[in-house]
Amino acid sequence: MQAPVLVLNVNFEPINICNTRRAIGLILIGKAAMVLNGRGYFHTVTQLIPQPSVIRLEHMIHRPRLQVKLTRREVFRRDNFVCQYCGRHASDLTVDHVLPKHLGGEHIWTNVVAACPACNHRKGGRRLEEARMLLLHRPIEPPSSAFYIFGRHLTENGEWEPFINGW
Repeated sequence: MQAPVLVLNVNFEPINICNTRRAIGLILIGKAAMVLNGRGYFHTVTQLIPQPSVIRLEHMIHRPRLQVKLTRREVFRRDNFVCQYCGRHASDLTVDHVLPKHLGGEHIWTNVVAACPACNHRKGGRRLEEARMLLLHRPIEPPSSAFYIFGRHLTENGEWEPFINGW
């Protein structure tokens, strides 16, 4: 009941991911229709309920375009879990401000990078030039496309690909 379900707007634009329990509830009260059943069925006492993989809402939901939130996990994902100073793939990464906050740096996408603890300590609270360090890649804000936002679920939910890649 906790498996992810892709939620599409009336125009088949991906807008959210919910769990199977929520998706079945939306279908049963008539707010959504099942588009794809890739997971089999639930057996109840009186009926057989399909387990949805993709649902489509019955009424258009107007909402602003999805933005990627600036979180530690998203910074690591953007930088491919690689230290942006030495290039080492590490599991104990930290977030480093390229221009330190105490020197006027902001907590924005273009000023934060993933760094291994050794490089973060070596750089300290200094500018890149002062620490004599270089960035492997210039930090940018990740795209707010449906593929970037929902694409990490494609490995376990391959049937979502036509709905995500179209946007």
